[in-house]
Amino acid sequence: MATPDTRTVKSAIVDRYGARAAAQQADPGSCCGDSETSCCAPTPTGPQVFSTGLYAAEHLAGVPLTAELASLGCANPHALADLAPGQTVLDLGSGAGLDVIIAAKRVGPSGRALGVDLTPEMVALAEQNARDAGISNVEFRVGDIEDLPYADRSVDVVMSNCVLNLASTKRDVFDEIARVLRPGGRIAVADVVIDGELPATELAATLRADLFAWGSCIAGALTVSEFSTFLTDHGFEHVDVDIVRRHTADELLPPPRPAWMDAADPGELRELMSHYASAFVRAARAER
Repeated sequence: MATPDTRTVKSAIVDRYGARAAAQQADPGSCCGDSETSCCAPTPTGPQVFSTGLYAAEHLAGVPLTAELASLGCANPHALADLAPGQTVLDLGSGAGLDVIIAAKRVGPSGRALGVDLTPEMVALAEQNARDAGISNVEFRVGDIEDLPYADRSVDVVMSNCVLNLASTKRDVFDEIARVLRPGGRIAVADVVIDGELPATELAATLRADLFAWGSCIAGALTVSEFSTFLTDHGFEHVDVDIVRRHTADELLPPPRPAWMDAADPGELRELMSHYASAFVRAARAER
């Protein structure tokens, strides 16, 4: 089964995340409704399950509820970012602006926090959230992480939270990260990764071709080895990919889920999903 082409993947992601942003704007402070917006339950389900409990209270102080509820991250990149006043920080796939708003506070008035997202509705929501938070040292742009709208060597830290897996052309993403980072610049990324190798089965091929699985951050995930190799090949040093969370099949692809999952052998499905995990990724650009 063939992997969807780049245009199809991007279109599906924009439609899915645009709908989530629109729902959040239509009903601020609430994300109840269907499986895509089910964070109002006593135990969050759907995409919100990735983001629950990831951020310290001090990070969320003053952050609009709409930014927190619309977050779809898989870990907290601020746990490894080690930001300093005056730095310029770029968040790839900034969504509703949660990580950018937190970063803006950490780098202070002399620093800048930038966010780029493929989905115009998410950018509009992020801009509103920044205004509501009273944050001015931020800038959000509609753009593609495979072709960043920023100058060479203009950024001190690149962050991302469960977004690199959504890119269909991974090499372009790493090319762009290396281009915009200053010498000695760092990446602080949280992402879904594959631990080991997926089995060479029809079920695995079906998952890799499924657009819902792409939008759910798993069909396009890199293996730990692939992540490390991409970074090393792009001149990064001190590369570390550290698995921090593991997930159940229902967390990864929550009900109502694709028909192929319900038709799969439960044991085979469980084994396939056991390879997926959330990870912290750290690396530094060479000092030259």
